[in-house]
Amino acid sequence: MPTHAPKLTLNRRDALISATAFAASLAIPLGTSHAAPPTIQHLPAGEDTMGYITTDDGVQIFYKDWGPKDAQPIVFHHGWPLSADDWDAQMIFFLSKGYRVVAHDRRGHGRSEQVSEGHDIDHYAADAFAVANALDLRNAVHIGHSTGGGEVARYVARHGEPAGRVAKAVLVAAITPLMLKTEDNPEGTPMEVFDGFRAALASNRAQFFRDVPSGPFFGFNREGTVASEGTIQNWWRQGMMGSAKAHYDGIKAFSETDLTDDLKAINVPTLVLHGEDDQVVPIAASALKAVKLLPNGSLKTYPGFSHGMLTVNADVLNADLLKFVAN
Repeated sequence: MPTHAPKLTLNRRDALISATAFAASLAIPLGTSHAAPPTIQHLPAGEDTMGYITTDDGVQIFYKDWGPKDAQPIVFHHGWPLSADDWDAQMIFFLSKGYRVVAHDRRGHGRSEQVSEGHDIDHYAADAFAVANALDLRNAVHIGHSTGGGEVARYVARHGEPAGRVAKAVLVAAITPLMLKTEDNPEGTPMEVFDGFRAALASNRAQFFRDVPSGPFFGFNREGTVASEGTIQNWWRQGMMGSAKAHYDGIKAFSETDLTDDLKAINVPTLVLHGEDDQVVPIAASALKAVKLLPNGSLKTYPGFSHGMLTVNADVLNADLLKFVAN
């Protein structure tokens, strides 16, 4: 059963003082903004909004569960080597639209237990099913980014859809069907690239986790692009919270797992979204192939968008996600 998280209370006076001080520190007049903030429905007192569940093999998985418990759940699956925090922009957005939003930290990532074994797509999907069961998530829309997209494909095909818990799925910049270059997948990425990832992680993970977001992940290496230091640091923060062992093993999981049969087995409506300038999971070996394998799939691509488009182009992606979920 989920454990009860401690609740932080802040009265209105303290909140206003804190907000005023923060605005003053940025030299921004309080009450001004470029866009109206989303309106969020607050939970009744006593509702669990975060905690841990225990998987069948005894691993503690951290989760967030925000919004009305009787609303349709939107379940988010993060990419490597991040955490549920990578979905902040989407969780706040869908919460403001009245949905229940759920995200968990994959085993070995974020706040979940740093176990030695089980860092593969099968365990990732089984852990997601443990979360869905513990929270009794039904009629859910599962949205996965990158490695999380592979997790969604296996979860829906082998667990969620057979159990009748899934309404729709979304694969965003996903690793499906197979990242690795093989004779049957000539558009894939050569093994030497993934060996380089492993070498960089083993020698200096902190620097590697700085180089990825400051370069190809968000497209900040493209000419004319203005890098966001906060975005880079947040990516680094999430990565360094997790286990080096989980991240090392995860490279094999996201690069070598063939999800072709999983895609063929998914019957619920599935939306595939991909940036045409994705330098991490190139579109030719992923989305363009995946949509052809899905019995009920549709594809939308974004010229010039990067692998991290959910963060740097959140306004565009959120609108398209909402349209698919609500339709």
